[in-house]
Amino acid sequence: MDTYVTKENLSARTSAWLDKIAPFNTHILKLNVSKAALLIIDMQTFFLDPESPTFTCGGPAVLPRIKELLAAFRKAGQPVIFTRHVHHPDGLDAGIMKWWWEGMCIEGTPESEVHPELRPRHNEKVILKHRYSAFYNTDLETILRCRSIEDLVIAGIMTNMCCESTARDAYYRDYRVFFTADGTGSINEEMHLASLLNLAFGFAYVTTTADIIAQVIRSPENN
Repeated sequence: MDTYVTKENLSARTSAWLDKIAPFNTHILKLNVSKAALLIIDMQTFFLDPESPTFTCGGPAVLPRIKELLAAFRKAGQPVIFTRHVHHPDGLDAGIMKWWWEGMCIEGTPESEVHPELRPRHNEKVILKHRYSAFYNTDLETILRCRSIEDLVIAGIMTNMCCESTARDAYYRDYRVFFTADGTGSINEEMHLASLLNLAFGFAYVTTTADIIAQVIRSPENN
């Protein structure tokens, strides 16, 4: 598998992606930091290990940007929520996914954990999910409602699978979605760019991690 993006060329590639989707990325939003949460999707060793059957080559490239987002939200005292896509060892919750995919991420295994550079803190919610969307049969919406969240910043992997599915479900629930072009990764550029285009057209404001971090830093709550 060819790596379509690296840490070194991520900024240049992101600029090119944003240029391509610009005609449709017209719903420009300003983050309401006091009502915002960061959702880090499936940044697990299972998907970031090059030896894994479901290695996501865009993941290592965006990892440093997600770390910066994470630090900014933690400093601001705003909620950070992680998801882990896992399945029972016996496949009791796998359904069609067991047939669709080669290899399953098994709950309780070391590779099912969030990457150590992003390790969740004890007070940060970790959602275990069995399907692409972080909203499907989980308590994510309950957590967001209890925290009075209105703006959801999405980062993680895969852009065109779990990240896009979650963004669409968030939009259906009337959350304002901020989707990070350089904070999400897929297995190839075509899939990544297609998702950015689809989301900008109908579901989210596609932006950069730097833009989100700048808004968080400038927030009155942080000054």
